[in-house]
Amino acid sequence: MKAIVDQTKCGGCALCESTAPDVFEVGPEGYAIVKLDPIPPGLEADVKQAVEDCPDGAIRVI
Repeated sequence: MKAIVDQTKCGGCALCESTAPDVFEVGPEGYAIVKLDPIPPGLEADVKQAVEDCPDGAIRVI
């Protein structure tokens, strides 16, 4: 699994970072970035939750 953040949609709310802190962080530009690629199997559920919770619809997984 791979997570992708569309920074043109990301509002920088950091909800993904609080849901999956091992995978996401808000970078210096104020937008979420993905720290791990690929996503380890043990973190996939957290990433899927972050996708669902993102108010901007900025995260997708492939």
